[in-house]
Amino acid sequence: MKYDRINKELYIHNRKRFVMNMEESSLAVFNSNDTYPISADSSMPFQQHRDILHLSGVDQEESILLISPNASNPDNREILFLKETNEHIAVWEGAKLDKNEAFEVSGIKTVFWLKDFDRIFKQLMTEVTSIYLNTNEHLRADTTVETREDRFIKQVKFDFPAHQVRRGAPIMHQIRAIKHAIEVDLMQQACDITKSGINRLLGFIKPGIWEYEIEAELIHEFMRMRSQGFAYTPIVASGASACVLHYIENNKQCNAGDVILLDVGAEYANYASDLTRCIPVSGRFTDRQKAVYNSVLEVKNEAQKLLRPGITLVDYHKQVGLLMEAELLKLKLIDAADVKNQDPNWPAYKKYFMHGTSHYIGLDTHDVGPWNEPIKAGMAFTCEPGIYIPAEGLGIRLEDDLIVQESGDPFNLMGSIPIEADEIEDIMNR
Repeated sequence: MKYDRINKELYIHNRKRFVMNMEESSLAVFNSNDTYPISADSSMPFQQHRDILHLSGVDQEESILLISPNASNPDNREILFLKETNEHIAVWEGAKLDKNEAFEVSGIKTVFWLKDFDRIFKQLMTEVTSIYLNTNEHLRADTTVETREDRFIKQVKFDFPAHQVRRGAPIMHQIRAIKHAIEVDLMQQACDITKSGINRLLGFIKPGIWEYEIEAELIHEFMRMRSQGFAYTPIVASGASACVLHYIENNKQCNAGDVILLDVGAEYANYASDLTRCIPVSGRFTDRQKAVYNSVLEVKNEAQKLLRPGITLVDYHKQVGLLMEAELLKLKLIDAADVKNQDPNWPAYKKYFMHGTSHYIGLDTHDVGPWNEPIKAGMAFTCEPGIYIPAEGLGIRLEDDLIVQESGDPFNLMGSIPIEADEIEDIMNR
């Protein structure tokens, strides 16, 4: 890992919060992700499962966390099971965590090698009546590929059919949604790395450059600053490509007069940043481009003020829709008749702004969190309105990452990254 070791107090805190939500006479198990094969003997780089990471800080494959708060032996109330390290592994892969290092990372005193898992797990299952199993319950999850967690769940249900099964996901969605101060600092680092990448681009972009060259500049800057790279597949969309919401080919030349929509973000310590900025290839916006840009910025500035404790995301998105409707009327993209005759299930503004405004962010770019409960202080969201006009070959989206406060406007982790159209022009033309 490239990042500095994180204070284990974060993981001690997170486990306490999970235990507070567990039923009596129960235990919970969390597994690492697999290392996924590609072909022949190749595999994708390992990415740790965010739930075991959130609860233990252990960022290596073939790890298991077991939490059993009422275990008869107090030493067994928190247990890590790790892949046993040895000289051969150290030579071929690099040394894995030993037991002392695992404690320094996680704050968990009881650490066993994986070979001991079945024996200890069976022993602890005799002491409980239910088990919390961890499934992927994100609203947009693709669960086609079977995971290490999935295989474990099938085996547990076969081996222990008389135990009650509880869902760990609802608890994880609640506790991961509220960010600890240590997490906010890590997210700030990810955002600061993204800022460095954007600053690099403002002196680099010019007519004739290719989208993939812009992507290359970003990855260079991100990795130079100890990021593993992009938090998600980057969007570098010039001209009409900006109207394709998930354009990721990044293979076109940037022409004079075009605007580039950049939806990019660095990760740091597995925490995501998620930024969108729009940059004029020639260093200046046209009057029309600037008018659309400023309308999107107006919606963003007003929308983020709505992200306060007590509002639901459903009501929030309805209010943002009204903000966007007003701007589209000003731009003459819709008129009063369009609003009067609109389908309530697909309002007139959706022709030019068809996606949501905010999503949770944290260990995942589209992080987990409750969607049908009032927002709470400490939650982290993006704010990303946009206007897309295919007929004009113009797409504008602006996005920052925000931490909801007890009172007042949210704290903007990206508040120092240039966003005003005039400021972007000034920097590009220095």
